[in-house]
Amino acid sequence: MNQLTKKRIGCPYCGETIKVLIDSADVDQQYIEDCQVCCKPIIFLVSESIDGDLDVNVYSEDDAF
Repeated sequence: MNQLTKKRIGCPYCGETIKVLIDSADVDQQYIEDCQVCCKPIIFLVSESIDGDLDVNVYSEDDAF
């Protein structure tokens, strides 16, 4: 069973802090989810830190990564 983790992220468009649920099965995955405030598409990159925690990086569609 996959574990869901609550994370707070800052929207790269409007700057609002929003709460999201991250699925542990999404490690090393990229996906898009709309901001709950401004509705613009946020690109999520999920990785696992050395100590086993989930790290979430977010980008706008205009950001180069």
